[in-house]
Amino acid sequence: MAACNDAPPDLFFPVSEFGAAGEQIAEAKRVCAGCEVRAECLSHALSRGEASGIWGGTTEHERRHLRRRTALRHSG
Repeated sequence: MAACNDAPPDLFFPVSEFGAAGEQIAEAKRVCAGCEVRAECLSHALSRGEASGIWGGTTEHERRHLRRRTALRHSG
């Protein structure tokens, strides 16, 4: 079962990745860190292009970076 099932959904959708939202992101990532379906969650987010929220322990910015890195590996 996903660890986030017992957490408030808004925890995983901070208004920003910077400033005061940093603690919210850190708390969401702590929940994700112990999740047994973290890899599947991240894979889902990457395949669906989820552009907001914390998925599989990653922020929007981190997922953009992962998608770019993957694209570069497949193009070269």
